[in-house]
Amino acid sequence: MLVERALPDPVEDASSRKPRRTVTLNLSESPLSWLHAHGHLSDRQLLAGEKLRGDYESANLGPRTTMVWDSSPVSRGKRGAPSAFTPTERTLHSKQRFDGALGALGRDLSDIAWRVICAGEGVPVAEKAMGWPLRSGKLVLRIALDRLGDYYRLPG
Repeated sequence: MLVERALPDPVEDASSRKPRRTVTLNLSESPLSWLHAHGHLSDRQLLAGEKLRGDYESANLGPRTTMVWDSSPVSRGKRGAPSAFTPTERTLHSKQRFDGALGALGRDLSDIAWRVICAGEGVPVAEKAMGWPLRSGKLVLRIALDRLGDYYRLPG
């Protein structure tokens, strides 16, 4: 979703409230894609973060916003044959990969990775929540993403 916000012209005096410039923001952009678009992350680091977020979402670990349909029928593939994985098995495999990835990160790196990648917090917000110094979160996040790339065996 793109939103245009008006910015006041810094040259004008404070009594004139008429905005002269606008900026377009993409509110659906994730913190990882923003960092990648601005040259702070490599393609491998972005892919590693997206894999972790994909496992997090596939495992249904996020907050639920709708009704839970636990007794839904099993989907069937071609010719009426059952699919290779039932939704429950897919969810369990995703959860195992997610837990393994966080385990590979360890306690120190998993917190920043979960906050920025899965919860969608910005790096400054995550730094403040964890009591870290300014501008330290980006460096630690890059280390975590490199380790995730190794865990997911992404080409370097």
